[in-house]
Amino acid sequence: MCRNLLVLFCFFAIGASAQTNRYFVFFKDKEGTPFSITQPEDFLSAKSITRRQNQQISITEADLPVNPAYVQQLKDNGVAAFYTSRWLNGVLVEATGTQLSTISALPFVDNILLAAPGQKLSNGRTKRIKRRHDTGDQPLANATQLLQLGIPAMHAAGNRGEGMAIAIFDSGFQGVDTAAPFSLLNNDNRVKQVFNFVTNSTNVFTADDHGTEVLSVMAAYIEGSYTGGAYLADYYLYQTEDVSSEYRIEELNWTFAAEKADSAGVQIINSSLGYNEFDDNGMNYTKAQLDGETAYITRAARMAIERGIIVVCSAGNEGNSSWQLVTPPADAAGILAVGSVNAAGTRSPFSSLGPTADNRVKPDVVALGFGTQVIRASGNIGTTSGTSLASPLVASLAAGVWQAYPDFTAQEIYELLTESASQSTTPDNFLGYGIPNYEAVVNYLKEPEPENALALFPNPVVHNRFNIQLNEIINPVTVTIFDSKGARVAETSLHINWQNNPFEYDVEYLLAGLYYVRIQSGSTQTTFRIMKQ
Repeated sequence: MCRNLLVLFCFFAIGASAQTNRYFVFFKDKEGTPFSITQPEDFLSAKSITRRQNQQISITEADLPVNPAYVQQLKDNGVAAFYTSRWLNGVLVEATGTQLSTISALPFVDNILLAAPGQKLSNGRTKRIKRRHDTGDQPLANATQLLQLGIPAMHAAGNRGEGMAIAIFDSGFQGVDTAAPFSLLNNDNRVKQVFNFVTNSTNVFTADDHGTEVLSVMAAYIEGSYTGGAYLADYYLYQTEDVSSEYRIEELNWTFAAEKADSAGVQIINSSLGYNEFDDNGMNYTKAQLDGETAYITRAARMAIERGIIVVCSAGNEGNSSWQLVTPPADAAGILAVGSVNAAGTRSPFSSLGPTADNRVKPDVVALGFGTQVIRASGNIGTTSGTSLASPLVASLAAGVWQAYPDFTAQEIYELLTESASQSTTPDNFLGYGIPNYEAVVNYLKEPEPENALALFPNPVVHNRFNIQLNEIINPVTVTIFDSKGARVAETSLHINWQNNPFEYDVEYLLAGLYYVRIQSGSTQTTFRIMKQ
Protein backbone atom coordinates (compact mmCIF):
# COMPACT_ATOMS: atom_id res chain seq x y z
CA MET A 1 0.00 0.00 0.00
CA CYS A 2 2.80 2.41 0.91
CA ARG A 3 4.58 1.40 -2.30
CA ASN A 4 1.81 3.01 -4.33
CA LEU A 5 1.75 6.11 -2.17
CA LEU A 6 -1.93 5.70 -1.41
CA VAL A 7 -2.81 7.74 1.65
CA LEU A 8 -5.95 7.04 3.63
CA PHE A 9 -7.36 10.32 4.85
CA CYS A 10 -9.83 9.00 7.43
CA PHE A 11 -7.77 10.93 9.96
CA PHE A 12 -5.93 13.84 8.45
CA ALA A 13 -4.53 17.23 9.36
CA ILE A 14 -4.77 19.39 6.26
CA GLY A 15 -6.00 22.61 7.71
CA ALA A 16 -9.48 23.20 9.00
CA SER A 17 -12.26 20.74 8.20
CA ALA A 18 -13.95 23.46 6.17
CA GLN A 19 -10.99 23.70 3.78
CA THR A 20 -11.89 22.36 0.35
CA ASN A 21 -9.15 20.42 -1.42
CA ARG A 22 -8.87 18.09 -4.41
CA TYR A 23 -8.76 14.36 -3.73
CA PHE A 24 -8.89 11.14 -5.68
CA VAL A 25 -11.29 8.58 -4.25
CA PHE A 26 -10.39 4.96 -5.05
CA PHE A 27 -13.18 2.42 -5.19
CA LYS A 28 -12.83 -1.18 -4.06
CA ASP A 29 -14.44 -2.78 -7.08
CA LYS A 30 -16.64 -2.31 -10.13
CA GLU A 31 -19.44 -4.56 -8.97
CA GLY A 32 -22.85 -3.55 -10.18
CA THR A 33 -21.54 -1.55 -13.11
CA PRO A 34 -24.00 -1.41 -16.01
CA PHE A 35 -21.13 -1.79 -18.48
CA SER A 36 -19.78 -5.03 -19.94
CA ILE A 37 -16.60 -6.01 -21.78
CA THR A 38 -18.84 -7.76 -24.32
CA GLN A 39 -20.34 -4.40 -25.29
CA PRO A 40 -17.32 -2.08 -25.50
CA GLU A 41 -19.13 0.24 -27.90
CA ASP A 42 -20.93 1.64 -24.84
CA PHE A 43 -17.72 3.23 -23.55
CA LEU A 44 -15.12 3.08 -26.35
CA SER A 45 -15.21 4.60 -29.82
CA ALA A 46 -15.18 2.43 -32.93
CA LYS A 47 -11.62 3.64 -33.61
CA SER A 48 -10.51 2.56 -30.15
CA ILE A 49 -12.05 -0.88 -30.55
CA THR A 50 -10.51 -1.27 -34.01
CA ARG A 51 -7.06 -0.29 -32.70
CA ARG A 52 -7.29 -3.08 -30.14
CA GLN A 53 -8.64 -5.62 -32.63
CA ASN A 54 -5.88 -4.88 -35.14
CA GLN A 55 -3.30 -5.67 -32.46
CA GLN A 56 -5.21 -8.58 -30.91
CA ILE A 57 -5.58 -6.75 -27.59
CA SER A 58 -8.42 -7.91 -25.37
CA ILE A 59 -10.79 -5.59 -23.54
CA THR A 60 -10.58 -6.27 -19.82
CA GLU A 61 -12.33 -5.23 -16.63
CA ALA A 62 -9.75 -2.43 -16.27
CA ASP A 63 -11.35 -0.85 -19.36
CA LEU A 64 -14.80 -0.74 -17.79
CA PRO A 65 -15.99 2.64 -16.51
CA VAL A 66 -16.39 3.07 -12.76
CA ASN A 67 -19.73 2.17 -11.23
CA PRO A 68 -21.82 5.35 -11.72
CA ALA A 69 -23.83 4.48 -8.61
CA TYR A 70 -20.67 4.92 -6.50
CA VAL A 71 -20.08 8.38 -7.96
CA GLN A 72 -23.69 9.31 -7.36
CA GLN A 73 -23.47 8.34 -3.70
CA LEU A 74 -20.51 10.70 -3.30
CA LYS A 75 -22.56 13.47 -4.86
CA ASP A 76 -25.48 12.62 -2.56
CA ASN A 77 -23.13 13.38 0.33
CA GLY A 78 -22.51 16.87 -1.04
CA VAL A 79 -19.15 16.11 -2.71
CA ALA A 80 -18.37 17.74 -6.06
CA ALA A 81 -17.25 14.90 -8.37
CA PHE A 82 -15.39 15.55 -11.64
CA TYR A 83 -13.29 13.11 -13.70
CA THR A 84 -13.50 9.37 -13.29
CA SER A 85 -10.69 6.94 -14.09
CA ARG A 86 -11.40 3.50 -15.48
CA TRP A 87 -7.82 2.37 -14.97
CA LEU A 88 -7.45 3.59 -11.37
CA ASN A 89 -11.12 2.84 -10.57
CA GLY A 90 -12.02 6.07 -8.88
CA VAL A 91 -13.04 9.70 -9.22
CA LEU A 92 -11.50 13.13 -8.67
CA VAL A 93 -13.46 15.24 -6.17
CA GLU A 94 -13.35 18.55 -4.38
CA ALA A 95 -14.30 18.08 -0.75
CA THR A 96 -13.91 19.42 2.78
CA GLY A 97 -12.43 17.45 5.64
CA THR A 98 -15.87 16.90 7.09
CA GLN A 99 -17.09 15.45 3.80
CA LEU A 100 -14.04 13.20 3.57
CA SER A 101 -14.77 11.72 6.97
CA THR A 102 -18.24 10.85 5.74
CA ILE A 103 -17.36 9.35 2.37
CA SER A 104 -14.34 7.42 3.67
CA ALA A 105 -16.78 5.34 5.69
CA LEU A 106 -18.77 4.31 2.62
CA PRO A 107 -18.39 0.54 2.07
CA PHE A 108 -17.20 0.83 -1.56
CA VAL A 109 -14.46 3.44 -0.85
CA ASP A 110 -10.99 1.95 -0.62
CA ASN A 111 -8.56 4.86 -0.26
CA ILE A 112 -8.50 8.63 -0.62
CA LEU A 113 -5.47 10.41 -2.02
CA LEU A 114 -4.71 14.11 -1.55
CA ALA A 115 -4.26 15.37 -5.13
CA ALA A 116 -3.75 19.09 -4.49
CA PRO A 117 -4.79 21.76 -1.99
CA GLY A 118 -7.60 24.18 -2.77
CA GLN A 119 -10.36 24.32 -5.38
CA LYS A 120 -9.44 24.77 -9.01
CA LEU A 121 -11.76 22.87 -11.29
CA SER A 122 -14.17 25.72 -11.83
CA ASN A 123 -11.97 28.82 -11.63
CA GLY A 124 -8.67 28.20 -13.40
CA ARG A 125 -6.32 31.12 -13.98
CA THR A 126 -4.15 31.96 -16.96
CA LYS A 127 -0.54 32.93 -17.45
CA ARG A 128 1.14 35.42 -19.74
CA ILE A 129 2.93 34.22 -22.85
CA LYS A 130 6.59 33.49 -22.16
CA ARG A 131 8.94 35.33 -24.50
CA ARG A 132 12.07 33.75 -25.89
CA HIS A 133 14.46 34.62 -28.68
CA ASP A 134 12.76 34.71 -32.06
CA THR A 135 14.50 34.17 -35.36
CA GLY A 136 13.50 35.57 -38.70
CA ASP A 137 11.91 33.27 -41.26
CA GLN A 138 14.63 31.38 -43.12
CA PRO A 139 14.46 28.69 -45.84
CA LEU A 140 13.14 25.66 -43.91
CA ALA A 141 14.37 26.85 -40.55
CA ASN A 142 13.86 23.41 -38.99
CA ALA A 143 15.70 21.40 -41.67
CA THR A 144 18.44 20.19 -39.28
CA GLN A 145 16.09 18.55 -36.78
CA LEU A 146 14.15 16.84 -39.57
CA LEU A 147 17.22 15.60 -41.45
CA GLN A 148 18.70 14.07 -38.33
CA LEU A 149 15.74 11.65 -38.18
CA GLY A 150 15.36 11.15 -41.93
CA ILE A 151 11.98 12.87 -41.90
CA PRO A 152 12.43 14.56 -45.33
CA ALA A 153 12.80 11.06 -46.84
CA MET A 154 9.71 9.99 -44.88
CA HIS A 155 7.75 12.92 -46.33
CA ALA A 156 9.07 12.20 -49.82
CA ALA A 157 7.73 8.66 -49.46
CA GLY A 158 4.27 10.14 -48.83
CA ASN A 159 4.18 9.69 -45.05
CA ARG A 160 3.33 13.04 -43.49
CA GLY A 161 0.97 11.77 -40.82
CA GLU A 162 -2.19 11.47 -42.94
CA GLY A 163 -4.83 9.54 -41.04
CA MET A 164 -2.76 9.22 -37.86
CA ALA A 165 -4.39 10.29 -34.58
CA ILE A 166 -1.95 11.95 -32.17
CA ALA A 167 -2.66 13.32 -28.69
CA ILE A 168 -0.52 16.02 -27.05
CA PHE A 169 -0.53 16.37 -23.25
CA ASP A 170 0.92 19.69 -22.14
CA SER A 171 0.50 22.96 -20.22
CA GLY A 172 -1.33 25.09 -22.76
CA PHE A 173 -1.54 25.84 -26.46
CA GLN A 174 -1.62 29.62 -26.70
CA GLY A 175 -1.87 30.90 -30.26
CA VAL A 176 -2.61 27.55 -31.91
CA ASP A 177 -6.12 28.70 -32.77
CA THR A 178 -4.93 32.01 -34.28
CA ALA A 179 -1.27 31.90 -35.41
CA ALA A 180 -0.72 31.59 -39.18
CA PRO A 181 1.70 28.59 -38.99
CA PHE A 182 -1.21 26.52 -37.64
CA SER A 183 -3.69 27.65 -40.30
CA LEU A 184 -3.30 24.46 -42.36
CA LEU A 185 -4.06 22.40 -39.25
CA ASN A 186 -7.08 24.54 -38.40
CA ASN A 187 -8.44 24.99 -41.91
CA ASP A 188 -8.37 21.23 -42.45
CA ASN A 189 -10.26 20.77 -39.14
CA ARG A 190 -7.61 18.36 -37.93
CA VAL A 191 -7.76 19.45 -34.29
CA LYS A 192 -10.26 16.74 -33.44
CA GLN A 193 -10.69 17.21 -29.71
CA VAL A 194 -9.55 19.59 -26.97
CA PHE A 195 -9.97 19.51 -23.21
CA ASN A 196 -8.47 21.41 -20.28
CA PHE A 197 -8.29 19.09 -17.26
CA VAL A 198 -6.80 21.87 -15.13
CA THR A 199 -9.84 24.14 -15.35
CA ASN A 200 -12.51 21.61 -16.39
CA SER A 201 -13.17 23.42 -19.66
CA THR A 202 -12.58 23.16 -23.39
CA ASN A 203 -10.26 26.17 -23.51
CA VAL A 204 -6.74 24.85 -24.07
CA PHE A 205 -5.56 27.93 -25.96
CA THR A 206 -4.55 29.59 -22.70
CA ALA A 207 -2.26 29.42 -19.66
CA ASP A 208 1.04 28.70 -21.43
CA ASP A 209 2.77 28.29 -24.79
CA HIS A 210 4.92 25.27 -23.99
CA GLY A 211 2.36 23.02 -25.66
CA THR A 212 2.29 25.40 -28.63
CA GLU A 213 6.00 24.89 -29.22
CA VAL A 214 5.76 21.13 -28.76
CA LEU A 215 2.82 20.89 -31.17
CA SER A 216 4.59 23.13 -33.69
CA VAL A 217 7.45 20.66 -34.03
CA MET A 218 4.88 18.17 -35.27
CA ALA A 219 2.04 20.13 -36.84
CA ALA A 220 3.05 23.65 -37.88
CA TYR A 221 3.53 24.48 -41.55
CA ILE A 222 4.86 27.55 -43.36
CA GLU A 223 5.46 26.79 -47.00
CA GLY A 224 9.17 26.98 -47.73
CA SER A 225 10.06 28.05 -44.18
CA TYR A 226 8.88 25.49 -41.64
CA THR A 227 7.55 21.94 -41.92
CA GLY A 228 6.26 19.98 -38.94
CA GLY A 229 7.32 16.36 -38.69
CA ALA A 230 3.77 15.00 -39.02
CA TYR A 231 2.01 18.10 -40.30
CA LEU A 232 -0.96 16.30 -41.87
CA ALA A 233 -1.93 14.17 -38.87
CA ASP A 234 -5.05 14.62 -36.71
CA TYR A 235 -4.45 16.10 -33.27
CA TYR A 236 -6.09 15.85 -29.85
CA LEU A 237 -4.96 18.61 -27.48
CA TYR A 238 -5.24 18.04 -23.74
CA GLN A 239 -4.04 20.45 -21.06
CA THR A 240 -2.94 18.40 -18.04
CA GLU A 241 -0.13 20.50 -16.55
CA ASP A 242 -0.91 23.36 -14.16
CA VAL A 243 1.88 25.91 -14.62
CA SER A 244 1.09 27.65 -11.33
CA SER A 245 1.89 24.70 -9.04
CA GLU A 246 3.18 21.13 -8.91
CA TYR A 247 1.04 18.51 -7.19
CA ARG A 248 -0.10 14.93 -7.67
CA ILE A 249 -3.18 16.27 -9.47
CA GLU A 250 -1.11 16.63 -12.65
CA GLU A 251 -0.33 12.92 -12.71
CA LEU A 252 -4.04 12.25 -12.34
CA ASN A 253 -4.86 14.75 -15.10
CA TRP A 254 -2.40 12.87 -17.31
CA THR A 255 -4.25 9.64 -16.50
CA PHE A 256 -7.64 11.16 -17.33
CA ALA A 257 -6.23 12.46 -20.61
CA ALA A 258 -4.72 9.08 -21.49
CA GLU A 259 -8.08 7.41 -20.94
CA LYS A 260 -9.83 10.04 -23.03
CA ALA A 261 -7.28 9.58 -25.81
CA ASP A 262 -7.65 5.81 -25.58
CA SER A 263 -11.43 6.03 -25.83
CA ALA A 264 -11.18 8.38 -28.82
CA GLY A 265 -8.99 5.93 -30.74
CA VAL A 266 -5.73 7.89 -30.54
CA GLN A 267 -2.70 5.95 -31.84
CA ILE A 268 0.17 8.05 -30.47
CA ILE A 269 0.53 10.12 -27.30
CA ASN A 270 3.26 12.74 -26.96
CA SER A 271 3.90 14.05 -23.46
CA SER A 272 6.70 16.54 -22.83
CA LEU A 273 6.10 16.37 -19.09
CA GLY A 274 7.79 14.61 -16.19
CA TYR A 275 7.34 14.54 -12.42
CA ASN A 276 9.66 13.64 -9.57
CA GLU A 277 9.39 16.59 -7.13
CA PHE A 278 6.29 18.47 -5.97
CA ASP A 279 5.39 21.56 -3.98
CA ASP A 280 4.35 19.17 -1.21
CA ASN A 281 7.56 17.24 -0.40
CA GLY A 282 5.48 14.36 0.89
CA MET A 283 4.48 13.65 -2.71
CA ASN A 284 8.07 13.43 -4.00
CA TYR A 285 9.35 10.27 -5.64
CA THR A 286 12.68 8.66 -4.78
CA LYS A 287 15.19 7.19 -7.22
CA ALA A 288 14.31 3.74 -5.87
CA GLN A 289 10.73 4.31 -7.07
CA LEU A 290 11.91 4.88 -10.65
CA ASP A 291 10.98 1.25 -11.34
CA GLY A 292 8.31 1.50 -14.02
CA GLU A 293 5.58 0.57 -11.54
CA THR A 294 5.26 3.14 -8.76
CA ALA A 295 4.49 6.62 -10.12
CA TYR A 296 0.84 7.14 -11.02
CA ILE A 297 1.78 8.72 -14.34
CA THR A 298 4.07 5.79 -15.16
CA ARG A 299 1.33 3.30 -14.40
CA ALA A 300 -1.05 5.24 -16.64
CA ALA A 301 1.52 5.24 -19.44
CA ARG A 302 1.85 1.47 -19.15
CA MET A 303 -1.95 1.11 -19.35
CA ALA A 304 -1.94 3.16 -22.55
CA ILE A 305 0.92 1.14 -24.03
CA GLU A 306 -0.84 -2.12 -23.19
CA ARG A 307 -3.85 -0.86 -25.14
CA GLY A 308 -1.88 -0.50 -28.34
CA ILE A 309 -0.91 3.18 -28.11
CA ILE A 310 2.62 4.39 -28.84
CA VAL A 311 3.57 6.67 -25.94
CA VAL A 312 6.45 9.11 -26.49
CA CYS A 313 7.73 11.31 -23.67
CA SER A 314 10.60 13.64 -22.83
CA ALA A 315 13.32 11.96 -20.77
CA GLY A 316 13.72 15.03 -18.56
CA ASN A 317 16.22 17.87 -18.15
CA GLU A 318 17.82 16.66 -14.92
CA GLY A 319 21.24 15.71 -16.28
CA ASN A 320 22.98 18.57 -14.47
CA SER A 321 20.95 18.28 -11.26
CA SER A 322 21.40 16.05 -8.23
CA TRP A 323 18.55 13.84 -9.50
CA GLN A 324 20.27 13.28 -12.91
CA LEU A 325 17.92 10.47 -13.94
CA VAL A 326 14.88 10.36 -16.22
CA THR A 327 11.61 11.50 -14.65
CA PRO A 328 8.31 9.59 -14.61
CA PRO A 329 6.69 8.51 -16.89
CA ALA A 330 9.99 8.02 -18.76
CA ASP A 331 10.75 5.03 -16.51
CA ALA A 332 7.86 3.05 -18.00
CA ALA A 333 8.80 -0.07 -19.93
CA GLY A 334 7.90 0.25 -23.60
CA ILE A 335 7.60 4.03 -23.57
CA LEU A 336 9.78 5.96 -26.03
CA ALA A 337 11.63 8.18 -23.57
CA VAL A 338 13.54 10.74 -25.64
CA GLY A 339 16.78 12.40 -24.60
CA SER A 340 18.43 15.42 -26.21
CA VAL A 341 21.42 15.77 -28.55
CA ASN A 342 22.79 18.68 -30.53
CA ALA A 343 23.05 18.91 -34.30
CA ALA A 344 26.28 16.88 -34.24
CA GLY A 345 24.57 14.06 -32.34
CA THR A 346 26.37 14.80 -29.06
CA ARG A 347 24.37 14.45 -25.85
CA SER A 348 23.10 17.69 -24.30
CA PRO A 349 24.50 17.99 -20.74
CA PHE A 350 21.02 18.72 -19.33
CA SER A 351 19.49 15.55 -20.82
CA SER A 352 18.44 13.05 -18.15
CA LEU A 353 20.26 9.75 -17.77
CA GLY A 354 19.45 6.15 -17.00
CA PRO A 355 19.20 3.51 -15.82
CA THR A 356 15.89 2.88 -14.10
CA ALA A 357 15.83 1.46 -10.58
CA ASP A 358 15.45 -2.03 -12.07
CA ASN A 359 18.43 -1.39 -14.37
CA ARG A 360 16.72 -0.84 -17.73
CA VAL A 361 18.41 1.39 -20.31
CA LYS A 362 17.09 4.95 -20.46
CA PRO A 363 16.57 7.11 -22.40
CA ASP A 364 15.29 4.90 -25.19
CA VAL A 365 16.33 7.17 -28.08
CA VAL A 366 17.49 10.75 -28.65
CA ALA A 367 16.74 13.62 -31.04
CA LEU A 368 17.61 17.31 -31.43
CA GLY A 369 16.71 19.07 -28.19
CA PHE A 370 19.36 21.77 -28.27
CA GLY A 371 18.43 24.83 -30.31
CA THR A 372 15.33 23.17 -31.72
CA GLN A 373 13.34 25.36 -34.09
CA VAL A 374 9.76 25.97 -32.92
CA ILE A 375 6.78 28.22 -33.58
CA ARG A 376 5.90 30.71 -30.85
CA ALA A 377 2.37 31.66 -29.80
CA SER A 378 2.96 34.84 -31.79
CA GLY A 379 3.47 32.77 -34.94
CA ASN A 380 7.18 33.67 -35.16
CA ILE A 381 9.92 31.07 -35.56
CA GLY A 382 12.31 30.76 -32.63
CA THR A 383 14.63 28.32 -30.86
CA THR A 384 14.13 26.45 -27.61
CA SER A 385 16.17 23.75 -25.89
CA GLY A 386 15.08 20.79 -23.79
CA THR A 387 14.04 17.16 -24.09
CA SER A 388 10.51 18.56 -24.42
CA LEU A 389 11.33 19.43 -28.03
CA ALA A 390 13.17 16.19 -28.82
CA SER A 391 10.10 14.14 -27.87
CA PRO A 392 7.69 15.47 -30.55
CA LEU A 393 10.35 14.92 -33.20
CA VAL A 394 10.42 11.22 -32.36
CA ALA A 395 6.62 11.16 -32.11
CA SER A 396 6.52 12.59 -35.66
CA LEU A 397 8.86 9.86 -36.85
CA ALA A 398 6.77 7.20 -35.12
CA ALA A 399 3.65 8.53 -36.87
CA GLY A 400 5.27 8.40 -40.30
CA VAL A 401 6.73 4.93 -39.73
CA TRP A 402 3.37 3.56 -38.52
CA GLN A 403 1.68 5.20 -41.50
CA ALA A 404 4.21 3.50 -43.79
CA TYR A 405 3.80 0.11 -42.07
CA PRO A 406 0.17 0.10 -40.87
CA ASP A 407 0.05 -3.66 -40.23
CA PHE A 408 2.64 -3.40 -37.46
CA THR A 409 1.62 -3.21 -33.81
CA ALA A 410 2.57 -0.36 -31.50
CA GLN A 411 5.08 -2.67 -29.82
CA GLU A 412 6.61 -3.56 -33.19
CA ILE A 413 6.95 0.13 -34.10
CA TYR A 414 8.74 0.69 -30.77
CA GLU A 415 11.10 -2.17 -31.59
CA LEU A 416 11.67 -0.89 -35.13
CA LEU A 417 12.68 2.56 -33.92
CA THR A 418 15.00 1.30 -31.17
CA GLU A 419 16.55 -1.67 -32.98
CA SER A 420 17.40 0.37 -36.07
CA ALA A 421 18.70 3.44 -34.19
CA SER A 422 22.30 4.63 -34.49
CA GLN A 423 23.73 2.69 -31.54
CA SER A 424 21.23 -0.15 -31.33
CA THR A 425 24.00 -2.74 -30.96
CA THR A 426 25.61 -0.89 -28.03
CA PRO A 427 22.89 1.00 -26.11
CA ASP A 428 23.89 2.99 -23.04
CA ASN A 429 22.36 5.23 -20.39
CA PHE A 430 23.45 8.45 -22.10
CA LEU A 431 21.89 8.11 -25.57
CA GLY A 432 19.89 4.91 -25.15
CA TYR A 433 19.69 3.15 -28.51
CA GLY A 434 20.78 6.34 -30.24
CA ILE A 435 19.21 8.48 -32.96
CA PRO A 436 16.31 6.81 -34.80
CA ASN A 437 15.93 7.46 -38.51
CA TYR A 438 13.30 6.73 -41.17
CA GLU A 439 15.83 5.50 -43.73
CA ALA A 440 17.41 3.28 -41.07
CA VAL A 441 13.98 1.70 -40.48
CA VAL A 442 13.57 1.07 -44.21
CA ASN A 443 17.03 -0.52 -44.43
CA TYR A 444 16.41 -2.59 -41.32
CA LEU A 445 13.24 -4.03 -42.86
CA LYS A 446 14.79 -4.93 -46.20
CA GLU A 447 14.77 -8.66 -46.81
CA PRO A 448 18.31 -10.00 -46.28
CA GLU A 449 19.96 -12.12 -48.91
CA PRO A 450 19.74 -15.58 -47.32
CA GLU A 451 23.08 -16.86 -48.65
CA ASN A 452 25.18 -13.78 -47.92
CA ALA A 453 25.71 -12.26 -44.48
CA LEU A 454 27.98 -9.71 -46.19
CA ALA A 455 27.73 -8.09 -49.61
CA LEU A 456 30.07 -5.83 -51.58
CA PHE A 457 28.91 -3.94 -54.66
CA PRO A 458 29.26 -2.69 -57.37
CA ASN A 459 32.09 -4.75 -58.78
CA PRO A 460 33.95 -3.52 -60.79
CA VAL A 461 34.15 -0.44 -58.56
CA VAL A 462 32.33 2.65 -59.91
CA HIS A 463 33.38 6.26 -59.17
CA ASN A 464 36.10 5.10 -56.74
CA ARG A 465 33.55 3.72 -54.25
CA PHE A 466 32.02 0.40 -53.33
CA ASN A 467 29.23 -0.42 -50.86
CA ILE A 468 29.40 -2.82 -47.92
CA GLN A 469 26.05 -4.23 -46.82
CA LEU A 470 25.47 -6.33 -43.69
CA ASN A 471 22.47 -8.53 -42.94
CA GLU A 472 23.36 -8.37 -39.25
CA ILE A 473 25.38 -5.53 -37.78
CA ILE A 474 28.09 -6.33 -35.25
CA ASN A 475 30.56 -3.50 -34.71
CA PRO A 476 33.35 -2.81 -35.22
CA VAL A 477 33.49 -3.86 -38.87
CA THR A 478 37.06 -4.35 -40.06
CA VAL A 479 37.90 -3.80 -43.73
CA THR A 480 41.31 -5.02 -44.93
CA ILE A 481 42.46 -4.55 -48.53
CA PHE A 482 45.21 -6.62 -50.18
CA ASP A 483 46.77 -6.14 -53.59
CA SER A 484 46.87 -8.89 -56.23
CA LYS A 485 50.06 -10.34 -54.70
CA GLY A 486 48.58 -10.58 -51.20
CA ALA A 487 50.30 -7.57 -49.65
CA ARG A 488 48.14 -5.57 -47.25
CA VAL A 489 47.64 -2.01 -48.50
CA ALA A 490 44.95 -0.69 -46.10
CA GLU A 491 42.96 -1.59 -42.99
CA THR A 492 40.06 0.36 -41.51
CA SER A 493 37.75 -0.12 -38.52
CA LEU A 494 34.19 1.06 -39.25
CA HIS A 495 31.05 1.73 -37.21
CA ILE A 496 28.05 0.81 -39.32
CA ASN A 497 24.42 1.32 -38.31
CA TRP A 498 21.14 0.81 -40.11
CA GLN A 499 21.12 4.35 -41.40
CA ASN A 500 24.47 3.98 -43.19
CA ASN A 501 23.98 0.33 -44.17
CA PRO A 502 25.01 -0.14 -46.95
CA PHE A 503 28.17 1.74 -46.07
CA GLU A 504 29.92 3.63 -48.88
CA TYR A 505 33.66 2.94 -48.83
CA ASP A 506 36.06 5.28 -50.66
CA VAL A 507 39.00 3.68 -52.54
CA GLU A 508 40.07 6.70 -54.58
CA TYR A 509 43.62 6.27 -53.20
CA LEU A 510 43.98 2.86 -54.91
CA LEU A 511 45.54 2.51 -58.34
CA ALA A 512 43.60 0.68 -61.02
CA GLY A 513 43.90 -3.07 -60.74
CA LEU A 514 42.81 -6.25 -58.94
CA TYR A 515 42.39 -6.27 -55.14
CA TYR A 516 41.08 -8.52 -52.40
CA VAL A 517 38.83 -7.01 -49.72
CA ARG A 518 38.37 -8.89 -46.44
CA ILE A 519 35.41 -7.79 -44.32
CA GLN A 520 34.92 -9.02 -40.76
CA SER A 521 31.86 -8.32 -38.57
CA GLY A 522 31.76 -10.30 -35.35
CA SER A 523 32.51 -13.93 -36.21
CA THR A 524 31.50 -13.44 -39.85
CA GLN A 525 34.32 -12.94 -42.33
CA THR A 526 34.17 -12.81 -46.11
CA THR A 527 36.81 -11.99 -48.75
CA PHE A 528 35.82 -10.41 -52.06
CA ARG A 529 37.88 -10.01 -55.24
CA ILE A 530 37.26 -6.57 -56.77
CA MET A 531 38.42 -4.69 -59.84
CA LYS A 532 39.33 -1.01 -59.49
CA GLN A 533 39.14 0.64 -62.93
